[in-house]
Amino acid sequence: MLKAMGNTIPYSRQKISKEDIESVKEVLESDFLTQGPIVPIFEKKVSDIVGAQYGVAVNSATSALHIACLALGLSSDDYLWTSANSFVASANCGLYCGSKVSFIDIDPNTYNISLEALKMKLVNAEKNNLLPKVIVTVDFAGQSCQMDEIKKLSEKYKFKIIEDASHAIGGKYREAKIGSCKFSDITIFSFHPVKIITTGEGGMALTNDSELAELMSQFRSHGITRNKELMKRKDPELYHYEQINLGFNYRMSDIVAALGISQLSQLVPFVEKRNQIAKKYNELLIDLPLKLPTIKDECFSSFHLYVVRLMTEKCSITHKELFHTLRNRGIGVNLHYEPIHLHPYYANMGFKRGDYPESEKFSSEAISLPIYVSLSDSEQNQVVNHLYEIIY
Repeated sequence: MLKAMGNTIPYSRQKISKEDIESVKEVLESDFLTQGPIVPIFEKKVSDIVGAQYGVAVNSATSALHIACLALGLSSDDYLWTSANSFVASANCGLYCGSKVSFIDIDPNTYNISLEALKMKLVNAEKNNLLPKVIVTVDFAGQSCQMDEIKKLSEKYKFKIIEDASHAIGGKYREAKIGSCKFSDITIFSFHPVKIITTGEGGMALTNDSELAELMSQFRSHGITRNKELMKRKDPELYHYEQINLGFNYRMSDIVAALGISQLSQLVPFVEKRNQIAKKYNELLIDLPLKLPTIKDECFSSFHLYVVRLMTEKCSITHKELFHTLRNRGIGVNLHYEPIHLHPYYANMGFKRGDYPESEKFSSEAISLPIYVSLSDSEQNQVVNHLYEIIY
């Protein structure tokens, strides 16, 4: 059996059971490996669990973001806005469509899009006729953005909402399950191994709009349809198909969908365990000069990440020193995220340090501590003990 190299305690990792392995084995021994019956079952199960009408499974959340933008008609004439504090895919999906991209700074407590910054940016954009066609909200670490307020703004300023909930399956906002699309046009989940549940690689786009679901289904599979009502042929044969859009090969296979179905059965206990780990961290780290996660009353976080901020004004150690010392001791901390606008590719577009100060300050203080379902009490205690030893 292959063992992971490097860090003794990683910041995150998957948990694969015997049942998961058996589910994949069944598909491997079946007649279909790719476009068989399992992917639609996985789509239906995810949709039913979160309360959405349609699910479109793809090979990654990045692909899901791309087809979501395509389905919403994003083009070179348009702007896409997203959080400055996210993985680059939340912005890259706009560039894939040829659109222009801009960012919104974050709330200093939740690290999601700042509602005040968004309102101000929308007012200025309206004056200059530069309103976005699409805003990609990002549910950082598993906590929903203020989606009801953002939904109201979308109705006022006529933009579409893609909720990037890659971190957040299993979470809730105002008692609505994240993924229900109550406050968004399309919601995106990720099933990467470090996420809440995994298909190895994989993602899904959820929507309540049948036209968007149909378009995304086409875009994930070369732009091809077998729907007779959409074909140009007047009397197509059963075996006929037509390419009616320029699409991509973003399909999910039955092999990974089977793993997803099996993992989905553990979604609730997985999220409960993550919340238990977060609660223990909250109790044990209270005496350290760390800013602990803030969860708003209307939110239930899936706690994909547990991020603390080092209050450097209250200690002698720097953020860099703490990060490297923890890693040298076998604690696999990470940074989520380097602000998107500071990456060289985006800096070459004209973005610069100082454009989104809250996101920049956050990245200079934030450390993601280990949190995953199989993290043991003794391992979590090791993380905490090292923090106390290093900081004091």
